[in-house]
Amino acid sequence: MTMTITTSNLNGIRAAKRKGFEHWAQAHTPNVWCMQETRAPQEIIDDIYGDLAREYVDAGSIASVDELNTIADVCKIKGRAGVGMISDMPVLETRIGLPGLTEDVDTGRWIEADIKSEQGYVITVICVYVHAGGLVGDIKEDQKYRFLDTMTERMRQLQDEAARGGKQAVLCGDFNIAHTPIDIKNAKANEDRNGFFPRERAYIDRWIDELDFVDVMRELAGDIQGPYTWWSQRGRAFDNNTGWRIDYQFATPELAQQARGFVIDRAPSYDARWSDHAPLTITYDI
Repeated sequence: MTMTITTSNLNGIRAAKRKGFEHWAQAHTPNVWCMQETRAPQEIIDDIYGDLAREYVDAGSIASVDELNTIADVCKIKGRAGVGMISDMPVLETRIGLPGLTEDVDTGRWIEADIKSEQGYVITVICVYVHAGGLVGDIKEDQKYRFLDTMTERMRQLQDEAARGGKQAVLCGDFNIAHTPIDIKNAKANEDRNGFFPRERAYIDRWIDELDFVDVMRELAGDIQGPYTWWSQRGRAFDNNTGWRIDYQFATPELAQQARGFVIDRAPSYDARWSDHAPLTITYDI
């Protein structure tokens, strides 16, 4: 059996709903959907989750709306961040937030869920929204590195568990980092921009080289330019495909080996988009 896992930055769940993201949901119904930048209070998210549950019922993925498992972590700073997850597979346990991070700005950025596949295989799925950061010396940059340091330690724990025969794990989300020059259209022109600083990119090197996490989409696609997951709203970036790949799924090795394919669902036109990010879906044979 397969499990489809989607990650997508919504750029506001209310805005995504107004632009018709439920139609995408009914057409694709991923088994697990990790969402970033929900930017809404809990009651709004609950209402929209209810709408999504009905789409899953109409698509035949679940028999009743109660069968859709929903999780959300709302940022304590109004209108910022926010992460959520829905699953039509059983959720055994959830954990909210990164241990050790207590500032309001770090809320609404991390959800863990232990999810059981139809074959009884339990994996930990993490929905993460990394700080965008700022210029060197900016407090936003300090917040980003503090978050990345704490996240890296948690990833070490997840990898240690997986290596001992425990649950495999996959981190899904908007990491706000383009890893290498093939993950950004104009690498040379963006060398001094946050999101492509060498210090930021070194974290992904460490996750892959030291912690043995696998960039699943890159492993499947090979060393080709792109494909991208985010396009600036300035100019004609979307029309010219001048994008960045900043949305990822990083999996522990055993789970990564079960990946069978990926889709970046780039909208057919600028006006057809419901976010400036495209959903990344990976199919795992578990």
